[in-house]
Amino acid sequence: MLAASVACAPTPADDEASFLRDVQAFRAAKDHAFLQPDSPVPADKRPALLPLAYFPPAFAYRVPAVLRVSTDRASIVMPTSTGQRRNMQLVGTLEFTVRGETLSLGAFVEAGSADLNRLFVPFTDLSSGGETYVAGRYLDLDRTRTGIYLIDFNRAYNPYCYYNPTYDCPYPPRANRLQVPIRAGEKVK
Repeated sequence: MLAASVACAPTPADDEASFLRDVQAFRAAKDHAFLQPDSPVPADKRPALLPLAYFPPAFAYRVPAVLRVSTDRASIVMPTSTGQRRNMQLVGTLEFTVRGETLSLGAFVEAGSADLNRLFVPFTDLSSGGETYVAGRYLDLDRTRTGIYLIDFNRAYNPYCYYNPTYDCPYPPRANRLQVPIRAGEKVK
């Protein structure tokens, strides 16, 4: 729906050496996928955009989080890059710490979706509009039974509208605008 299958990831490695190999393999797979005919990157833009630009892998941006489940099942409206409005349901708020800062991000699914197993986490941070895409980046998380998650910002990705304006990409809500820089994951060229 909102991300290529390469944005899905197995459980990341626990030690730094395995982590680095895992991130490098993930990035290589994504670059390969973006060279395919069904890529969101138009063929004429591939020489300028591929391989994708990334921050160096950083183990410090791989952090545990607790999902505080929302008791309010009402949907919120997220404006999108094409001027549409997307109805999203807040599943809960992820609470975590990055580099000593306590932070939180809302986790969403499409409103009315029967499948709550894949959480969509759009965000902006203080790198947005400079080092990263001005409209923000996304994370996708597989739902856990425990409510404990591993957020790996090294897997933060640009929405497809960064590569191709025909894609309809939701803008992160105000509550998902982090007031710290997240120098991990995809950058802009």
